[in-house]
Amino acid sequence: MRKTALFALSLALCAFCFANGLRAQSPTGRLEFLARVTPTGARPEPVREFTFYILTKSYTEIVKEMEDKDPIPPRDEFIDTLKVSPELKTWLKEHEILDLTMPDVDKAITPDDVMHVPEFKAAYERSNSGGVTDGFPKPKYNDAEKTEHPDKYEKHKQEYVAALKKFVQTHPQTIAGMELELDAVNPQKKWAALENQQHKRIQRTAPDTAQIKFMVAKADTDLEGHASISGLVPGSYWISTLNLNAASGDMRLRWDVPIVIQAGQTVRVELTNLNAIDAHGEKP
Repeated sequence: MRKTALFALSLALCAFCFANGLRAQSPTGRLEFLARVTPTGARPEPVREFTFYILTKSYTEIVKEMEDKDPIPPRDEFIDTLKVSPELKTWLKEHEILDLTMPDVDKAITPDDVMHVPEFKAAYERSNSGGVTDGFPKPKYNDAEKTEHPDKYEKHKQEYVAALKKFVQTHPQTIAGMELELDAVNPQKKWAALENQQHKRIQRTAPDTAQIKFMVAKADTDLEGHASISGLVPGSYWISTLNLNAASGDMRLRWDVPIVIQAGQTVRVELTNLNAIDAHGEKP
């Protein structure tokens, strides 16, 4: 009877010690972090009363996946929708250029391009006619001649085209500056609008997606920029500000910093300019 009692007591002690051991080694971990922004030429400033989110996936990756599911059209398909000549569409597809008004675009335009692409020819004529360029050929035909003397009109037109072709071939430097006359047919405006519309859609929906599907915790920093979160299951996480900027002086920063939580341990992280994303470099 005494041996049975002693055995039961031993079992109880073992169970007590085992339970204490489990409590001593917590199955979760803790995160402590400090967030500071350093403006140019100034001291670091704490990020005060700012919400940080703990995600199971990088916010950058979340945004990328959403962009992949909501893409803008492929470049060639976009070009096919433009209201420009077939010749200009072909030229755009053959060149890595969409902004026809950017500096030095004239260097990609050859004399043959000027004569073959109607928009280039018209821009070249506007850029050089009216006494702007010495020796620039002048057309001898007009609309009245086209109606009254169509044969003569066609002859004078072909003579002008031949003279224009010879002039641009012998004076290729006169192509410079014609990009200023291409604004009306510049595809970059429409392309930029498509990119901007997509960006706005993602900016509007990505934060909700991140919080609904991937958020495990969030915390607000105190007046010193500190925050802590307990009870995190061991694993990989990201400390994120989503699409919100922490600002100080001329700096606008976001964070998307990976961390690894281990059972019974505290991870300490310092969020600074060095591991941040500069919001000035983000898409508009």
